[in-house]
Order: sequence, then structure tokens, then C-alpha cells
Amino acid sequence: MTALVSARLFSGVSSAWRTLRPVSTGLRLRDEQHDDIAAREALLDASFGLSRFEKTCERLREGRIAADGLSFIATSGGAVIGTLRFWHVEAGRCESLMLGPLAVSAEHRSLGIGKALVEHGVSRARKLGHRAIILVGDAPYYAQFGFSRDTTLGLTLPGPVEDARFLGLELVPGALALARGRVVGTGLLLDGRRRDGLRLAA
Repeated sequence: MTALVSARLFSGVSSAWRTLRPVSTGLRLRDEQHDDIAAREALLDASFGLSRFEKTCERLREGRIAADGLSFIATSGGAVIGTLRFWHVEAGRCESLMLGPLAVSAEHRSLGIGKALVEHGVSRARKLGHRAIILVGDAPYYAQFGFSRDTTLGLTLPGPVEDARFLGLELVPGALALARGRVVGTGLLLDGRRRDGLRLAA
């Protein structure tokens, strides 16, 4: 596949969110399913290595379930080539989401797949009524989606991060205006049985 993937083709949420949406020949974006877990984790290992579990953002994800309806997979020829999930957090008394990890397989990068996943995820989060999203990531890349450092100046994370990479996006204007203090994870906890079957991504 040599042509850029158009993010517009990923956009829109159908009434049946769990159905596949074709993007181009052999390439689809869909909601993550339980059978995708092993492939998702292999993709994250290849993209970030096992050091991903040491990242500060993992402290907000570990032991918790990703936000309902906000885990996405990109596939090509049936193989998982992209992943994005969102997580429930409280950002200085503001109920928010945390974006990440976002990963695309090395052979499919620079095709717009990551951009399409983020745009789709932000659109879904807005439709579900969420107020704000935070993340730790490359500021020039995420600026195209409206993320900025200005919205997180009053917040801290449970570990070290580069200040310039701690970004936020208000889905509701002013949602983070008064947000002050530590960001904490608030997603549902995994029980012991499910913990054994799910590795937590960082």
C-alpha cells in the first residue's frame, strides 16, 4: 500500500459501533475485541519494548480496564497493525480520559493510520459525552488534533515526564480551566481472574 490513508475514511461512528469499517483494500478500523489482545500486546512490545511498563502513564493504567467503547484496532489483511486505547482518569477534579498507547506497525507508518486512529478516538469520546483528554506525547504531532500544554499547567502526574509532552484537549470548552493537582486513575479495577488473562499496556 503506497498511497496515504485518508483520515476521512475512518471518520464517523455507525449505529453498530462493533462493526468493521472498510478504509481501503484490506485495511479496516474497528473496536478492539478479546481475540485481539495477543496481537495488540505483540505490536506494543515491538513498538516500545518492555520498558513501556515502566512509564509514568502506566501507573494510571495498571490494574484497570480501558474506557468502555474506546479501544480501537486497525487491521490490514486481517492482521493487527494499529492500536489505540483510552482510560478513565480524574485530572484535578475533572473527570477525563487519558489517551494511549498509540502504536502502528513499522511497515505501515507514515500512511496516516495513527492520525486516523486518534481522530476517530477523539470523535468517539466526544460523542460519548466525555469532557477532556490528557496524554503524554509528542507536542508537534498532537497539536494537529488540538492538544496543548496550556490545558495541563495546573496538573501533575504520578511520576516524571517532560513538561512539554504533558498535553490536554478540552472536549467541552473550559473543562480543564480549573483543573489543579495530581492526575489519578479511576477506571474499573480488573479482578484477579481477568488480570491473569490481560496484560496492561503502557
